[in-house]
Order: sequence, then structure tokens, then C-alpha cells
Amino acid sequence: MAGVFISHRGADSAEAEKLGAELVARGHRIKLDVLDVKIGDSVVGWMDEGLTVATHVVVCYSDAGVLAPWMSREWMSTLARQLEGEAVKLLPARLTGGRPPAILADLKYADLVADWARGVEELDRALR
Repeated sequence: MAGVFISHRGADSAEAEKLGAELVARGHRIKLDVLDVKIGDSVVGWMDEGLTVATHVVVCYSDAGVLAPWMSREWMSTLARQLEGEAVKLLPARLTGGRPPAILADLKYADLVADWARGVEELDRALR
């Protein structure tokens, strides 16, 4: 199954954790900061390792926005790697609301706000 890095705003940690649990239940391996990063761990080191091994990065749209410094680094670096021909895919998901940044506006996204179960199913299909 897919190696999935879930990029989200801190304000959406509970929803991101719920999404992660559903993807794990479907057999995927996830990287999620609220589950993986422990006291004393390097956040930057964890992020670099997670992004390096991920085959897919789920970028979670939020009512709080998607241009937070850490989150921006995660999806922008993934987009750059993708454009350089690396085998990594950005999968947008509307987690709690919000809109995509202009550069990602053409990508279809899973709408977990409108229909959680359907959005998870669509993500699962994209990860296979």
C-alpha cells in the first residue's frame, strides 16, 4: 500500500488524525506529526524523512488556510519534486473547509466536508 504524508494545519489535528486512522484501516502507511513526533524529536528531521519516503502527500485544505509556514513547505517541496519527475503525487483534500492555493486550483480534491465517507473512498482509490 501507499506511503502517505498528511500535511495539515495544527488547528485541524483532530480531523487529520481521524483521516489518518481511516487510511491505516485501509492498509496504508501514514506519516502524521501528531502521531509520530515525540518530545525531543526534530520536527525538521521528521518532515524531511517523511517527505522523502512518501509516495503520496495529502494536502489538507482548511478553514484556517493552507499557507502556514510548515504546511506550505510540505506541499511546495512535493510539487517541486513532482515537477522534476519524481514519483510522488499531491492529493488535495478539503478537510475542514477553505480553498486551494492558486497553483493547485486545477487539481481535483477529495471533499471530506461535503461527504466524509465518499472523500475517504476517493483518497483510498487514488492511493492504490
